[in-house]
Amino acid sequence: MEALIPVINKLQDVFNTVGADIIQLPQIVVVGTQSSGKSSVLESLVGKDLLPRGTGIVTRRPLILQLVHIDSEDCRKTSEENGINGEEWGKFLHTKNKTYTDFEEIRQEIDAETERISGNNKGVSDEPIHLKIFSPHVVNLTLVDLPGLTKVPVGDQPKDIELQIKELIYKYISNPNSIILAVTAANTDMATSEALKVAREADPDGRRTLAVVTKLDLMDAGTDAMDVLMGRVIPVKLGIIGVVNRSQLDINQKKMVTDAIRDEYGFLQKKYPSLANRNGTKYLARTLNRLLMHHIRDCLPELKTRINVLAAQYQSLLNSYGEPVDDKSSTLLQLITKFAAEYCHTIEGTAKYIETTELCGGARICYIFHETFGRTLESVDPLGGLTTIDVLTAIRNATGPRPALFVPEVSFELLVKRQVKRLEEPSLRCVELVHEEMQRIIQHCSNYSTQELLRFPKLHDAIVEVVTSLLRKRLPVTNEMVHNLVAIELAYINTKHPDFADACGLMNNNIEEQRRNRMRDLPSAVPRDKSLKGPGGQSLSPTELLALEAEATKAAAGGSQSGSEQTDGATGTWRGMLKKGEDGAAADRATLQHPLPASPQRGHAVNLLDVPVPVSRRLSAREQRDCEVIERLIKSYFLIVRKNIQDSVPKAVMHFLVNHVKDCLQSELVGQLYKAGLLDDLLTESEDMAQRRTEAADMLKALQKASQVIAEIRETHLW
Repeated sequence: MEALIPVINKLQDVFNTVGADIIQLPQIVVVGTQSSGKSSVLESLVGKDLLPRGTGIVTRRPLILQLVHIDSEDCRKTSEENGINGEEWGKFLHTKNKTYTDFEEIRQEIDAETERISGNNKGVSDEPIHLKIFSPHVVNLTLVDLPGLTKVPVGDQPKDIELQIKELIYKYISNPNSIILAVTAANTDMATSEALKVAREADPDGRRTLAVVTKLDLMDAGTDAMDVLMGRVIPVKLGIIGVVNRSQLDINQKKMVTDAIRDEYGFLQKKYPSLANRNGTKYLARTLNRLLMHHIRDCLPELKTRINVLAAQYQSLLNSYGEPVDDKSSTLLQLITKFAAEYCHTIEGTAKYIETTELCGGARICYIFHETFGRTLESVDPLGGLTTIDVLTAIRNATGPRPALFVPEVSFELLVKRQVKRLEEPSLRCVELVHEEMQRIIQHCSNYSTQELLRFPKLHDAIVEVVTSLLRKRLPVTNEMVHNLVAIELAYINTKHPDFADACGLMNNNIEEQRRNRMRDLPSAVPRDKSLKGPGGQSLSPTELLALEAEATKAAAGGSQSGSEQTDGATGTWRGMLKKGEDGAAADRATLQHPLPASPQRGHAVNLLDVPVPVSRRLSAREQRDCEVIERLIKSYFLIVRKNIQDSVPKAVMHFLVNHVKDCLQSELVGQLYKAGLLDDLLTESEDMAQRRTEAADMLKALQKASQVIAEIRETHLW
């Protein structure tokens, strides 16, 4: 057991050399309000006057004090070997190997070091002073003396001095491996103790808090600390120990610490005879030693694991920094080749570092093709932006001045091209998304796959520039190809396409069925024979049949003409023609009196000088049928083209952009960067890389040494 505290002291030394506090070592932290007697307690434990004393704030930097017990014989040998006069001496970390045998010098050095960092006007700093005391009269302990809790700033102290000191204290006592020594003056109320309050916040269970009551001799006459020391006022799990410090007069008169401890023992025997053997400085030292040893025993297995884990982490970190470059030419070629290979592997999905949080590389490109692009095309309505009036207008414009007997094909071509053109924008957007993902792969390879590139920022920037330039050159070529794919579909409307022919056949059957249904619903004035006859008994041609059907449909829909007029119009008699002629002359006269608009509507005469108001009208049966035919044809052909585009655009992007970049990347990088004149510039390490490598190597060495120190402990020492 006794070997454990020196082991922790050795570990403290190991990590102090590299200035790291990554390992939380077991230690005793002294906490209390200003002038509550913290430094006096530490001096009593050491048995020497070595700490700055006085009124107000004296301790202004954390003091890590290691007490090392050495036997008198070992002390004599060490003194002879090192030329030290005396059996007690001290060493500071910041003065390296200098040994102090005069404890007055130690106090002056603490004062000087405090002023060097914190200034000479009450300023506070969190940078610790490390002091090691070797003596046969001390027990093995590691103690931390902290600035006292204060409320009001004085001197050069900032306004938030209370907060700063609290944060400094929490930094040490929040370490789960530390024991908290809460110091409270006996002449104050225990319930108002700031030290116990702070300790309870960091250690709610009280498993590592020991209370010390100082200044027992300064209590008011007629009062004592019996209830406080017995734990009746505020119980503390690890106990409450009372001590008597030297007064300022004793210090001024150079009263020895040994004399003060003797007087303390006499005071306790007189005032608290029943508690004398469980209070006092000597009992406090033994208790702290026992607590610290048991605490270290409990912490050591976890400490060993932590050191091993950190050693592995720093070894990995050192490996990532790489060795200093000897052969620059081969290193450059190796890095370029590795980056190109990682870039291609990320696209193919065979990369060593696979992203688990989001899609990346080839998987992302696949998602763009089949999810983003595919769904976007499917969301495009074949008849989007196309109203029935638009279709009807296109049909009428395609016929010119002549009324049409059949639906003109030109209107279908014009309208279907307009719809197919809408597929170009999502196709070009697909190229843009793939291009963006190819850019993101560069960053992915830099961050995860090629750690060596981070050593050489100029090489990294040059590689990014070359790859970005290559992608930029391929983007217009790919866009041109995708544009051409849509242009090819627009160039020739293939109405003989097998899928389109099947759709047309099915549609014609539906239209024929609808025509038969309408013929059955015609009025009796129109003959229903299968072979319709004209006035001379001859069969009507298909054109005449269509005209007859249109007239009959108008009659069925409640047209304005009478039945006799329909008969005359249908049979083509002179009487009917004359009648129509008269009607035409009357219509001409009406036209002269009231000029008709450009798109005439029967029964509506509009003055050209008036503001035109759009007039909605009901489509005739034939107009409705023609529009339906065109819309169905457009939809059928659009779906065929959309299917082609959905298949051909990803193939074009893969060939012209993705595969081309994969094939040409390495040759492009070598051609642009593998030049003798660029070697030194490209392989210049970042400024802090060498420093970080040195720091990592030092820390790894310290961790390995710490691991050896712990390994030297025999298992029997743990129990």
